[in-house]
Order: sequence, then C-alpha cells, then structure tokens
Amino acid sequence: MTAPSFGIVTAPQQVSYDDVLRVWREADTVEEIDHAWLFDHLKPIGGDDPEGPVLEGWTLLAALAAQTERLRLGLLVTSNRFRPPALLAKIATTVDVVSRGRLDLGIGAGSRPSIPWARREYDAHGLPYHDFGDSVAALDEACTVIRRLWTEDAPFDFHGDHVQLTGAFGNPKPVQRPHPPILIGGRAAKTLRVVARHADLWNIPGGDIADCVERSALLDRYCAEIGRDPAAITRSIHLPVSYDDPGAVRAAIREALAAGFTHVVLGLPAPWPEGVAQWVADEIVVPSRDAAGVAV
Repeated sequence: MTAPSFGIVTAPQQVSYDDVLRVWREADTVEEIDHAWLFDHLKPIGGDDPEGPVLEGWTLLAALAAQTERLRLGLLVTSNRFRPPALLAKIATTVDVVSRGRLDLGIGAGSRPSIPWARREYDAHGLPYHDFGDSVAALDEACTVIRRLWTEDAPFDFHGDHVQLTGAFGNPKPVQRPHPPILIGGRAAKTLRVVARHADLWNIPGGDIADCVERSALLDRYCAEIGRDPAAITRSIHLPVSYDDPGAVRAAIREALAAGFTHVVLGLPAPWPEGVAQWVADEIVVPSRDAAGVAV
C-alpha cells in the first residue's frame, strides 16, 4: 500500500494564538506528524460560546508558516465564498513563499445553506450566501483561475459566470512547481466532479466509512469520464481524536487505510493537553503505521 501520511487539525476557535502556536511548534518537532491544518470560519461552529473568539484562517496560517520549518500546512478547507479567487491565489502564494514551499491549498465550495449555523458568519461579515449549486460552479471557476495565476507567464483575461478578471497576473509565483497541491473537500456529487477536474487531494469527513468508500468510487467514475487516472488524486480523510479512547481512533484509521484513504487528518479537540503532538505520535500514528506494516 501507499505509505500513509498523518496530520493534525487545530480549529482556531475558543482558543488563543498562543494555544495554537504551542501545538504547531511542538508538532513541527515530531517527525511522525507530516502536516497541520486550520479551519476557515469567521464565527465559532463549536464550544459553549457562539460569539467566542475565532482567528482568521489565512492570516493565522501565514504566522504559523513563519514559526515552523518542516510541516506541510493548509486550511481544511478554505471557503471559496469568503475571498475572490484571484485574491486567494495571491494570499496562498504569499503563504507558500513564507513557508518556503510547504503549502497545500485546501478549498471547498463553502457551507451548505441547509446547515443552520453556517449562514450567520456570512451575514455578520457582509458576505453573499448563494445556493449550493451556484457555489460549486463558482468553485470550479476559482480553481481554474488560481491555477492559471500560479502558472501562466503573461497577463490574461477571464470571463466566466462567476469570475471576471482583466489583466490578471500572478507575480511572484509560488515556490512549489508547477504549483502547490490543491486539496478539495466535500462529498456532494457536484463537488466530486470539480475534484475530478482540479484536485491533487480529496478530503472527506470520516464519520461513515461506508459512505466515504461510496463517494470515493463515485470520484473514480467521474475521473474515468474525463480521462483522468483516479490514482492521481490522493484520498484524504478527517477523523476526530478522543484523548480518552485512542484505541477507537486507531480502529478508525485501520478502516480508513484499508479503504484506500492514505492522507489522514486527525482533529484535535480543544483545550489541547500539554505534549499533545507527541501523544498523537506515540498513541495513534506509530501504532497505526506499525499495524499497516509501514515504517516511519
């Protein structure tokens, strides 16, 4: 099997910058942890205080990029509704430069209108909130534009249904060539068609492995329809961590690896214990790799 990679996600809600920085600095020294992620929300989606503190994802990611040396890093995942894609391309390029080539661009269509808590952060910040079909089509155009800004050597115009650019040009380019990997998150069929066209990695929440397997097979089919090798897209899964029951986390990882998900992102609930990154390595990552017969 492909050697799995393991990462952590630290949602920057109901916590301080120093809290996040402590965990990331530690994780950067723990070789068993390969990548680290933030989320992209402007209001809390968890915790006791719905108006509690939340740090903006890309600003925080840039700060953490400057404070780490080894970890690959990104947002799981950027809401394409929050920032115009050309601006996002510039922001992401800056983080790739600051990190010296360690960025994975995590991106998604944005929260569904059917999720009750999702809309309030858009309304509170004066951001438009379109229906899901509209936002998926916008994501498709955004991925096209971002890649072109990262790779094309001359200014270009782009006139889509959702993105209008005149004289667009990305300078500097990202450190990574031809561009940073693009990770797209989501499970809806429409989103998976965008994944098939644009993604290097695809991420899905791992609450229901049977559903993940079904969605992965659908992605294979969409890749085949456009002549793309499904194996070109790394399958990524987000699994929650229980500090009280690491055995359950290891069992979920075994199931995910057996289903072909080789990029594992472990969600760490706050507050984060001291030494949490080393605990993740010792209690979850190393035993999971040993069980899979893969050396660190």
